Amino acid sequence: MAVLDSGGVAVPPTENGVADLDRLHRRKSSSDSSNGLLSDTSPSDDVGAAAAERDRVDSAAEEEAQGTANLAGGDAETRESAGGDVRFTYRPSVPAHRRTRESPLSSDAIFKQSHAGSFNLCVVVLVAVNSRLIIENLMKYGWLIRTDFWFSSTSLRDWPLFMCCLSLSVFPLAAFTVEKMVLQKFISEPVAIILHVIITLTEVLYPVYVTLRCDSAFLSGVTLMLLTCIVWLKLVSYAHTSYDIRTLANSADKVDPEISYYVSLKSLAYFMVAPTLCYQPSYPRSPCIRKGWVARQFAKLVTFTGLMGFIIEQYINPIVRNSKHPLKGDLLYAIERVLKLSVPNLYVWLCMFYCFFHLWLNILAELLCFGDREFYKDWWNAKSVGDYWRMWNMPVHKWMVRHVYFPCLRIKIPKVPAIIIAFLVSAVFHELCIAVPCRLFNLWAFMGIMFQVPLVFITNFLQERFGSMVGNMIFWFSFCIFGQPMCVLLYYHDLMNRKGSMS
Repeated sequence: MAVLDSGGVAVPPTENGVADLDRLHRRKSSSDSSNGLLSDTSPSDDVGAAAAERDRVDSAAEEEAQGTANLAGGDAETRESAGGDVRFTYRPSVPAHRRTRESPLSSDAIFKQSHAGSFNLCVVVLVAVNSRLIIENLMKYGWLIRTDFWFSSTSLRDWPLFMCCLSLSVFPLAAFTVEKMVLQKFISEPVAIILHVIITLTEVLYPVYVTLRCDSAFLSGVTLMLLTCIVWLKLVSYAHTSYDIRTLANSADKVDPEISYYVSLKSLAYFMVAPTLCYQPSYPRSPCIRKGWVARQFAKLVTFTGLMGFIIEQYINPIVRNSKHPLKGDLLYAIERVLKLSVPNLYVWLCMFYCFFHLWLNILAELLCFGDREFYKDWWNAKSVGDYWRMWNMPVHKWMVRHVYFPCLRIKIPKVPAIIIAFLVSAVFHELCIAVPCRLFNLWAFMGIMFQVPLVFITNFLQERFGSMVGNMIFWFSFCIFGQPMCVLLYYHDLMNRKGSMS
């Protein structure tokens, strides 16, 4: 049976219907007595109180009915043990619709719920589709990976680059010597600045000279130039931070009265191997080294590095070899090649990101007990190109903000020119890391990075005008389709043309 409350709404009893009936009678009698005592209450207040009480009873009844319905949906053993009675479960007189609700896929509700099931579906579909493509590729082209992919006898020609990598440790020692001489008042501040400029310039030009003089492999040259750029960024941070600490320590109005300037070779050595580009005398440290965790991450690193090599040799190299220069010839053919290259190129980039920024940097941080491991943020949710550059490479972003962007603002440079200067520095080093190993100075990488500046403002405008989804889609389009595949084709064909002209 159904019980009617004072408002005339049917309320289903739970498994103990008599108890519910008695409870409602007591609630009604107490409400009547309170109405009798408060005789000065207006009729509208009585109606409002009765409506509020009715809504509360309805809500409780719905929760009880829903719980009993869930219980009734189980097996017979569960129903019997719980003592539920299906005669009083979800009666037809109980309202099934009590408040306004949105559909789960509507624009107002889609981001307020978990999408774990959709993510699992995407993973299953991705694995199935790519498994078919791998099998089709192997059936059509066979096994294309060469035996000398990892190492060959020609790799021994790159020993000058290896020696150059080892000699880069001289430059941090030189910077430490300069700071020690400043601390002991042997040289003045302007002399120290000049010496640091000479050290950093030499640290960049020396590996560039060695790479251009030696007929080395592309991978060896890229490794040396990446290491050179990392050491340069660390040297600049060390010199700039030491100068700032020295200035604050000697100033009359200290921000922190406990700040003091000292030079420590141990702190510099830790900084040079730590997974950060921003120097500070001490860092947050983790309590211990998890050896099992390191072994698992290293196994993942080897696996994903092998996957990256497989995609490059089996997919990207054949596509690039069978293509034409994207700026010469048929436009539709160039678009088709870029689109065909975009998917394997995206896979390689994602593997590279996961291997370096997640696996390698976390392994290095674990071995050094480095505590701050925010090496990246959720850049895949970037609402604009500017958000992507702020989130995907946190060590470089922190360095840019600390040593380029805010120093420009402090000397009264406006915000937009400061952003352009930061991208200019990034463009120069991108060009060095690619053009020097390829021995091509066509400025494709430089122009590709500088092209990000107008994209930052365009995507910011579109985000404010149309919402975050539009900005995120434009970011992914420029990132996956237009940007990197086009640069790969440009550099490959220019490199092949250079080799053909030399031969």
